[in-house]
Amino acid sequence: MKCEVKRAGIVGVGAYVPERVMTNFELQDIVDTSDEWIRSRSGIRERRVVARDEATSDMALKASRKALDDAGVSPEELDLIIIATNTPDMLFPASACLLQDGLGAKNAGAFDLLAGCTGFIYGMSVAAQFIAAGTARTVLVTGAETMTSILNWQDRNTCVLFGDGAGAVVMKPVPEDRGILSVVLGSDGSGGKFLKIPAGGSRLPASADTVAGALHSLQMNGREVYKFAVRAMEEGSSAVLRRAGLTVDDVDFMVPHQANIRIIEHAAKKLNLPMERVAVNVDRYGNTSTASVPLALEESLRAGKIKDGDNVIMVGFGAGLTWAGLLIKWYSE
Repeated sequence: MKCEVKRAGIVGVGAYVPERVMTNFELQDIVDTSDEWIRSRSGIRERRVVARDEATSDMALKASRKALDDAGVSPEELDLIIIATNTPDMLFPASACLLQDGLGAKNAGAFDLLAGCTGFIYGMSVAAQFIAAGTARTVLVTGAETMTSILNWQDRNTCVLFGDGAGAVVMKPVPEDRGILSVVLGSDGSGGKFLKIPAGGSRLPASADTVAGALHSLQMNGREVYKFAVRAMEEGSSAVLRRAGLTVDDVDFMVPHQANIRIIEHAAKKLNLPMERVAVNVDRYGNTSTASVPLALEESLRAGKIKDGDNVIMVGFGAGLTWAGLLIKWYSE
């Protein structure tokens, strides 16, 4: 008996960012930096910061409600909830379980996914497999991060780059001529040392020494990560097109991970895409890690930059080191 494989697509999108805006000029009072220094190296001019009583699952809940409304789907219809995050509310329970409870999604399984900034694309890939196999029909995938909670505010090379936010998509089976065409996932654990939080796990449990040494904060070798990112964005985009049997001429729009404007511009140049066909919001939100792709996707849709039948590439990179590319033919009912 032949097993029917269902193609997965996005049927609803939502986003949320905190109200508080932190500009580069405010950072000048915290660390030795300047607006010009930050903008010239990253393209970032401001980012959002959570309120004191706001955590990752709170932002995920707000973005997810918008995505469900956009899809016309009730929480009870959800079969699975995935949160891609590097900054969960706590080590366990999973933030996805907190989200499941907040939504009242009583029929949904839930788990967190950790793959660095690439996590949202990984999450979409996992959701697509559940849908293709018929194990789930309606899946919520959320990328949510409270990156400002893990920064060393004395390290000017990292604290100026990141911000907080959340984005979410609802995925369901779509017509055969729409939906996800191909996915490529990659990793290189030998580069894990270049982007990490050393303490807080089983290797270096929390202690007075780890706290005093700021080992619970993000550490990054910016030069090595940048070199990896440029290569990963190019190779991820090319690989996902090859797998789908398409070329750069078939690409209508790109939604890249929002880490650095120079990396985004390099990826667009390699795909021969004019910047007006590339999602960019790193200037206003900074690097929101797993939230960056869904945030940029939601803004692009709201601005009318993506339409039914468009071939859209999503591509990213992150700690692990990881990278991923996803090609989707957009579906609008």
